[in-house]
Amino acid sequence: MVRLIVNKTPVDVDVEPDTPLLWVLRDTLGLTGTKFGCGMAQCGVCTVDVDGQAVRSCITPLELVEGAEVTTIEGLSDDNSHPVQRAWIENGVPQCGYCQSGQIMTAVALLQQVPNPTDADIDAAMAGNLCRCGTYPRIRQAIHRAAKLMEEA
Repeated sequence: MVRLIVNKTPVDVDVEPDTPLLWVLRDTLGLTGTKFGCGMAQCGVCTVDVDGQAVRSCITPLELVEGAEVTTIEGLSDDNSHPVQRAWIENGVPQCGYCQSGQIMTAVALLQQVPNPTDADIDAAMAGNLCRCGTYPRIRQAIHRAAKLMEEA
C-alpha cells in the first residue's frame, strides 16, 4: 500500500511500488486527463506536478512519490478557472489537444518558480514538451497571459 495526495485528496493505492505513476493515475484512480505519449519521458504528454515540480509520470515509479502531493490537470480547477487554463482558452492554444494537459502542467510548474518568465525561460521550461500541431507560439503567448492573470489575482 502506497499513500500519496492526489489533487488535494489523500489516497492509498495497492499496486506494485514500481508501477509508473501514470498508470496509477489513469488505471487505478481514473484520472485520464494525464495522457500516455512515448513512455520514455521524451514528449511531456504525461507531465504532472509533484510537490511543485513538473514530473514525467510515465517513468516515475509510485514508490518515489510516496507521501508527495501530486496535481493532475483535473486538480487545477473544476471549471477551467485556473489562470493557465484561462490563458490557454483565451489564446486558442489547443488544436488536437492531446499534448495540452502536459503542456499546461509544465507551464503551471514554471509559473510557480518564475512568476514573470521571459521568452527564454518559457522556451527552456517547455523544451521537452512536444506538440505535433506546432502550437508553440500560442503556448508562449498563453504563458505570458497566465503570468499577468496570476499577477492580477
